Amino acid sequence: MPKERGEKVVATNRKARHDFLIEDTVEAGMVLRGTEVKSLRQGRASLVDGYAFIENGEVWLDNVHIPEYFNGTWTNHATRRTRKLLLHKQEITKLWHKTREGGYTLIPLKLYFNDGKAKVELALAKGKKEYDKRQTLRERQDKREASRAMAMRNRLGE
Repeated sequence: MPKERGEKVVATNRKARHDFLIEDTVEAGMVLRGTEVKSLRQGRASLVDGYAFIENGEVWLDNVHIPEYFNGTWTNHATRRTRKLLLHKQEITKLWHKTREGGYTLIPLKLYFNDGKAKVELALAKGKKEYDKRQTLRERQDKREASRAMAMRNRLGE
């Protein structure tokens, strides 16, 4: 069987960029059971309510939904169990110090396979206030309107 190459995205958390200010991102490996890997390879997962926390010098991913494997038997996994993440010690201490500052949390942005290994992209994020969310929506809408006007002007100018 040929070895997998490249990156295959399984799930993304698009709402995270709307709700949080992303300050830093880090790639982490995941400790998974066999049926979890099979379910992920089918492209099924949800990161919507997921978060990560640091406990006793280890990073854990909680509340990420990986559905049960359809062909699994009694060895199937729990869908929202806490999963251990694999990071270097320096990365863990850096993240621990940042989250202790206050206001920062660890949010999963993307779940993917990189050369056949399950990875998760974690973001060190700070929650946005409601007015910040409205402001970013307004900015995005203004950019869209400006690009439409430019396109219309270019079409009429030709």
